[in-house]
Amino acid sequence: MLVKKEWAHTNNDKYRALNDHVVKVKDQLSCSAAATLVIHNDTIVTENYFGSYEYHSKIQSVMPSTRFNVASVRKSYIGFAISLALYQKKLSSVDDYISDYIDDLNLAAVKGVRIRHLLTYTHGLKNNHEKLFPPGTSWKYNNVGINMLIRLIRKIFEAPLSEVMKQYVFKPCNFVETGWCKNRDENLVWLNEEYDADQGGEANLFVSARELAFWGYLHLNRGLVNGRQIVPKEVVEQATTIHSPACLDNTLPRNGFAWWIQDKPRTISEIGNTVPTGSYQILGKTGCACLVIPEHRLVAVRMYNQVGSNPSGYDYLEDIKDFGDKVLTYTLN
Repeated sequence: MLVKKEWAHTNNDKYRALNDHVVKVKDQLSCSAAATLVIHNDTIVTENYFGSYEYHSKIQSVMPSTRFNVASVRKSYIGFAISLALYQKKLSSVDDYISDYIDDLNLAAVKGVRIRHLLTYTHGLKNNHEKLFPPGTSWKYNNVGINMLIRLIRKIFEAPLSEVMKQYVFKPCNFVETGWCKNRDENLVWLNEEYDADQGGEANLFVSARELAFWGYLHLNRGLVNGRQIVPKEVVEQATTIHSPACLDNTLPRNGFAWWIQDKPRTISEIGNTVPTGSYQILGKTGCACLVIPEHRLVAVRMYNQVGSNPSGYDYLEDIKDFGDKVLTYTLN
């Protein structure tokens, strides 16, 4: 993996249609800001910034230093911390029960819920007190399990998620445009929300397009940075391997440690139908996404600042699948 100043860079005209698509969706979603960045074979082949955002009543143009709220993309960082804990033997198994580690949960609700289930949205919890289905038998996307994992990370590392990521990833990789923020500054595309803390417990992770792409590229290279193994490769491999229960219905997505993993096209998957097996992706409700396609040494990132509900006629699954398919088409053709 190359340090930032050494990255080769092109802005290949063949990605014009991809960028036009991203701008079209930006306008459809009433976003004011967007960005795209694609890495192929260790080269940034396209990097583009669109639109603007407001800061203290001034209009700021989107730039490489601009940081977007990535929303649920943060869950890939949570999954990483859990994978690291397993590697360091802070957790004995992905099949440990969550109640073995957190003792103030509703035991009736979490009976049978394993760490695996929390990571793959198969826990079956509607909230902290109600169940939708028995653990491991179906799939439902929500934050109940994620919030339990955040508490688990704090307990086993004796530090909040933000500090764990700073120590093991952000500082070693020189990530200076990635972190949880509770106060506005001129580089943050703010969503008019208020946050209590900056320790990783809330959905206030802000990342630049380039550093989100570096995050994906770190995974692509299995933790290797400039010839040095910053992160044990086993941590990355574990996080990006399918851990969903095998009995799930064929239409339901398969997950690693929060990442969506491609094994084959599935009806309720966020990954494009032409994207090859072994690829993985993470997406947030703001529209930000990071797609990694190891078969073609490809990382693609898109950034938006969507707020509110999806507009009539917009199918987010169709859109994000189309993004992945277009990235692949324009890269290989």
